[in-house]
Amino acid sequence: MPIRSNAVKVLNLDSVEKKASLIHSRKLYICFVYTPTMKKLISGISFSFWIIIAVIITLIYPSPFLGAGGIQFKIFIIPLLQLIMFGMGSTMGIHDFQEILKSPKAVLLGVFLHFSIMPLVGWGLTKVFDFPSEIAAGIILVGSMPCGLASNVMSYLAKANVALSLTLTSIATFLAPILTPFLMKTLAGQLIEIHFWDMVWEISKLILIPIVLGVIYNKLIGKRWTWFQKQLPLISMISIAFIIIIITANGRNSLLSVGPLLVLACLLHNTIGFVLGYWGGRATGLPEKDCRTIAIEVGLQNAGLASGLAMAMGKVATLGLPAAIFGPLMNINGSTLANYWKNK
Repeated sequence: MPIRSNAVKVLNLDSVEKKASLIHSRKLYICFVYTPTMKKLISGISFSFWIIIAVIITLIYPSPFLGAGGIQFKIFIIPLLQLIMFGMGSTMGIHDFQEILKSPKAVLLGVFLHFSIMPLVGWGLTKVFDFPSEIAAGIILVGSMPCGLASNVMSYLAKANVALSLTLTSIATFLAPILTPFLMKTLAGQLIEIHFWDMVWEISKLILIPIVLGVIYNKLIGKRWTWFQKQLPLISMISIAFIIIIITANGRNSLLSVGPLLVLACLLHNTIGFVLGYWGGRATGLPEKDCRTIAIEVGLQNAGLASGLAMAMGKVATLGLPAAIFGPLMNINGSTLANYWKNK
């Protein structure tokens, strides 16, 4: 697969032969063993179904996922997210920004649509649905995130412009420390208290610093530590699953009270993003491949970053809930859309 993005590596499981993750409690054992014959069951869209199953189990038995031995598992959300972003940085290079010179119109339009459609649609949904203020702010938070890391592999599957996807994901990620706090202050400032510069610093700690360290690692010792590089995709997948499960366990009561409506809101948020992103490209005369790319880049959000930011703000059980719902839904929708375009 001729793609160099970390997002693609996260979904590429060819190099993995056998891994196991075991969660133990007094009355509950969940054991998942990965072997080559299981690859199709946890790659792509199936990975999201595994997450949904894990979320359902967590809603029924939340205690094992809250903590153990006096340690609350939610303290691991931020370091796990930083590890994921470090992995992204370890694959980044000048090639990620090459489309700025080749297709400036598509790049500028893609970034503009991403940071306008999703925040505004999220804000609009909070007016339609009567959610508690912190959950409503969480919807806007998801909409204010940079592009999701899985967008690159979705673009590849959809026969879209992968180079443009790489560039849009990279630029959106580096713009997030400024644009996300601005959007949250503007659109969610009446729902929760937003400290602009504090949020700038938190996002920088969550994404910029780990990415820069990842780039440095790749330049200095990446080629010598290939064994570690090969493990990063699986580590990232497990980290994403762990983050979603922890948030679900901590926000179980809030989720049960608004569950169906929140799922509907997240589904609408994601779907509207795909539709408006695609037709925004068509309206400006972009090629079909670029329109598909922009649709995917707009519709897919970095839900993991939203979770980490909610944790940093001390509101993971409420502000972080929409991200926990949005993440699996966007991967299922995105995979379905990509497969549709692939076969069209």
